Amino acid sequence: MAGPAAASTGSQTGEGQKREGWSSRTAFVLAAVGAAVGLGNIWRFPTLAGENGGGAFVLFYIGCVALIGLPLVLSEVLIGRHGRSDAYGSAAKLAEDSGRSRAWGVFGGISILSAFLILTFYSVVAGWVIYYIGVMGSDFLGALFSGNPLAGALASENPQDIMARMTALFADVPLLLGMHTVFMLITIWIVARGVTDGIEKAATYMMPTFFVLLVLITVYSAFTGEFSQALTFLFTPDFSKLTPAIMNAALGQALFSMSLGSAALITYGSYVSKDTNLPPTTVMIGFADTTVAIIAGLMIFPIVFAVNLDVAAGPTLVFQSLPIAFHTMPGGSLVGLLFFILIFFAALTSSISLLEAVVAWAKTQLGWSRSFASWLIGGLIFLIGIACALSFNMWADVRLLSFWPLFADSNIFDTIDGVTGKIMLPVAAFLTAIFIGWRADKQVVAAETNLTGGMLVLWRFLIAWFAPIGVGAILLFGLFPQLLPGG
Repeated sequence: MAGPAAASTGSQTGEGQKREGWSSRTAFVLAAVGAAVGLGNIWRFPTLAGENGGGAFVLFYIGCVALIGLPLVLSEVLIGRHGRSDAYGSAAKLAEDSGRSRAWGVFGGISILSAFLILTFYSVVAGWVIYYIGVMGSDFLGALFSGNPLAGALASENPQDIMARMTALFADVPLLLGMHTVFMLITIWIVARGVTDGIEKAATYMMPTFFVLLVLITVYSAFTGEFSQALTFLFTPDFSKLTPAIMNAALGQALFSMSLGSAALITYGSYVSKDTNLPPTTVMIGFADTTVAIIAGLMIFPIVFAVNLDVAAGPTLVFQSLPIAFHTMPGGSLVGLLFFILIFFAALTSSISLLEAVVAWAKTQLGWSRSFASWLIGGLIFLIGIACALSFNMWADVRLLSFWPLFADSNIFDTIDGVTGKIMLPVAAFLTAIFIGWRADKQVVAAETNLTGGMLVLWRFLIAWFAPIGVGAILLFGLFPQLLPGG
């Protein structure tokens, strides 16, 4: 398993299997940024920033990324590169090489299961994005052929009709399942093609396009919206609003948005060559991820302020509020289409990393071929995703964990989202920090990080103390929100 190489398509396992790898450091950075940048950046970050008062939340979030997120990103990538295996196998190998029990691989196993479960509902949300691409695309073509390409989005509808589209989508079971199917088929097909021919090529084409679209729409937003008001909202902190509940939300967003605890970065790290210097590479990943979140705020909030929409609209901000905003703005038809294409790219690069984390485990631990693993595991995810989609209509009253007060009122979609987000991701990230900070061999870890002197001491302190305390708080208050002042 030493060294990047083309994958075997046979049924060899473990040491008999050649390890795939990235063709370059740039390819790894693009893929890793794609794994980190997803709906959490474009949808969840502006939603939380809007709900939690803007500036103070944003600054605390940036601090969490720097002090907790980046140390964990480096930890996960180094585990993968040292182990040269799936998340479970890599964690177990580093434990073994550190003279510890291979049982430490459990946090890798939790991460893999998290990736599997997250994709079941993530693909449903991504299906909503595909639906809106179709809606906006059809609308733009209509405007183009009518000789008015700079028309507002959905010009023939009123705001109430636009708002009702989301409700109608939830009630349309065949359409909802159809969009979920399309997204999963695309994800499976890319992962089945392999690291170099599938994942890397997708990231190489999609991520540059994503950043171009992000900049273009942000520029449009700056000129047509209330850009100065958005700047003030995002970067003028009112620390009186920084309650423990808001701090915990910012901390959770830092963990969620960087794909920590989901096995994606460990898996992608396993394909990284030994001559790649990990610290600056992981800083690039963290910087890009955080920058995208901030720019997403600068893209969305000027538009929201320009048409006097509620910045605290919550999860409906992207799928209901913004289409109404595009309806009233010049060129909104085209911009709306480009906006949802941008979100689609973000969702797809993340979904690829989630499926790859599980497929890598099946290849290594079960000896399955990549194609077989991709289609079988992707198919299982698709089937569970059907239940998530039906949570909004036929199975709206189903409560999987009705016996647990925390999830007693949660439908299937919200239950899987809650269990993974409040329990599994924090547990995996917490165990990762404890393992790297306290149990892994210090010399082995130092050799993988290539850190020396003060930087090594600082990183060790952050991963051994700061990260466990921060992630532990997410876990504690996620399970017992009544303990959180202001929660």
